[in-house]
Amino acid sequence: MRYTIGKISQKTGLTTHTLRYYEKEGLLPFVQKNSAGIRVFSENDLGWLSMIECLKATGMPLKGIKQYIDWYQEGDTTLSKRLNMFQNQKIYLKQQIKELQKHLEKIDYKINLYQEAVKQGSLEKAENNKELQKEKHRLFNMKKIQK
Repeated sequence: MRYTIGKISQKTGLTTHTLRYYEKEGLLPFVQKNSAGIRVFSENDLGWLSMIECLKATGMPLKGIKQYIDWYQEGDTTLSKRLNMFQNQKIYLKQQIKELQKHLEKIDYKINLYQEAVKQGSLEKAENNKELQKEKHRLFNMKKIQK
């Protein structure tokens, strides 16, 4: 099946401007044009767009995505380079997940703190909760102040 840029925009949620930009940057070398010079996207192009968006969402810069596409076009001689690229991206992504998990724990702490504050009618009272104090010290690497 063939799609116009407008139809692809609807299917993917990407703007036509973004799609044109991707093509200009060499990220869509497979997209063909018809005799009138209009872009005609295929199902395969949808797969490429999905992969581009995946890599972008994992923090890979467009330059890295372009490199991947170039290596793909070069063929099997670049298989190990592509494998290495994806392995490195996975390592990077796992580090990002770890960082996000730390942030989530802090957000959860604040939710628990404010739920307790609402229950107690006072933030000061909630902050005196021993369990919440321990959690605060763990999450924010705070040292107990000696009296």
